Amino acid sequence: MWQIPKYKPQMKVPAMIFANQALLEKMQTDRTLWQCGNVAQLPGIYKHAITLPDGHEGYGFPIGGVAATDYANGVISPGGVGYDINCGVRLLSTNLTETDVRPKLFPLAETIFRNVPSGLGSRRKDLTVSNRELDTLAVEGVQWLIDRGLGWAEDAKHCEENGHMPNANPDKVSQTAKNRGLTQIGTLGSGNHFLEIQKVDKIFNPKTAKVFGITHEGQVTVMIHCGSRGYGHQVCSDYLRVMEHAVQKYNISLPDRELACAPGSSQEAQDYVEAMACAVNYAFCNRQAIMHWVRQSFQQIYGQDPEKFDLKLVYDVAHNIAKMETHDVGGGVQKKVWVHRKGATRAFPPGHEAVPEDYRSEGQPVLIPGSMGTSSWVLVGTQKAMELTFGSTAHGAGRMMSRFAAKRQFWGADVKNSLEKRGIAVRAASPTVLAEEADSAYKNVDMVAEVSHQIGIATKVARLTPIAVVKG
Repeated sequence: MWQIPKYKPQMKVPAMIFANQALLEKMQTDRTLWQCGNVAQLPGIYKHAITLPDGHEGYGFPIGGVAATDYANGVISPGGVGYDINCGVRLLSTNLTETDVRPKLFPLAETIFRNVPSGLGSRRKDLTVSNRELDTLAVEGVQWLIDRGLGWAEDAKHCEENGHMPNANPDKVSQTAKNRGLTQIGTLGSGNHFLEIQKVDKIFNPKTAKVFGITHEGQVTVMIHCGSRGYGHQVCSDYLRVMEHAVQKYNISLPDRELACAPGSSQEAQDYVEAMACAVNYAFCNRQAIMHWVRQSFQQIYGQDPEKFDLKLVYDVAHNIAKMETHDVGGGVQKKVWVHRKGATRAFPPGHEAVPEDYRSEGQPVLIPGSMGTSSWVLVGTQKAMELTFGSTAHGAGRMMSRFAAKRQFWGADVKNSLEKRGIAVRAASPTVLAEEADSAYKNVDMVAEVSHQIGIATKVARLTPIAVVKG
């Protein structure tokens, strides 16, 4: 744990960085630490501005950033959530082993790639919704899809917020955002988003793993990583402009215009929260639809009902979100706060009422996806996270180099060949995305998970490794 003290009079709290030496040195090569110090200047911020082990430069906030501001007297900043609202991860368990899947791995990957549209601007033609239905979906979340046969009854209970963030108001979402979202439900998108068939490589906490449905090494799992697509991106863009005016209106002094914000009690902030909740619910639905088509893909390849393979949702966790929560802000004082998590995973402890009832004895599942071809992690939330990070931990590997730099250094065909030589089936929308997302363009996710574990803000349950990768 590293601290940047309040070396500027504008800093209301110190900045805290959770990293080992190697991760910290990388953060010092871009604006990560400068941005963390800027976040510490937000009105109403409590305790400290936080950068997690996967931290790197973002818009306003560093990606891997957490901040809690007073519910009544603090601010809400869209830069503390990011453009891809509720970019997140869901994990499915199965009763299959790698031995069961290997003979059909390549056709299974091809079927998933065909069923789940991937890439920039991707859309699925056979899931069409009207404007009115889109608004209803944005209010009701995953239950809307489950009621229409795209899911199992129990799916919602294993989603953060039960797959439905309250206070969603489609009237606060622009028609431009809605138009972008109409055809993108159930699509993977591009960039670092992926869908992987994985195997359980190592179990570190057998008791907790079993509760989560992870029972043995070699077990096959499926991980889905994507967000709110153009719908959420447009919501962020729209409200950044609103917040830039609000900064002047409320005479808020900021070190960086990218931190544009408004008082939490203001109309501007409340409008953003209601629009953001719509994008959050849209992203939950996006992953729900993708999961449905993954289940269908298994059925098409194996000719059996997906329930035979026990394709259960372990958990769905949001990585980019702002929420009202109650936390200890110091000295045992409990306060309602706006917790901004940008590239950060909620990590609530055993016994917390927000944890699904069947997991409450252990704590909340924490899902940390890796970069292409590397491991991903299942951790579990802790009380230490509540004390240090407002119940948060890292969300992934974090980039080491820009996409432009990666394209200059790597060749997509070489990346694909390298993965397939390791027995990993690869399906991608283009060779370019394989170059952009090459493993070496990212930090070591095992190192990120280890830092989280050693500090105790989420502890290891199981490591997963890919056997098939579908990229946008």
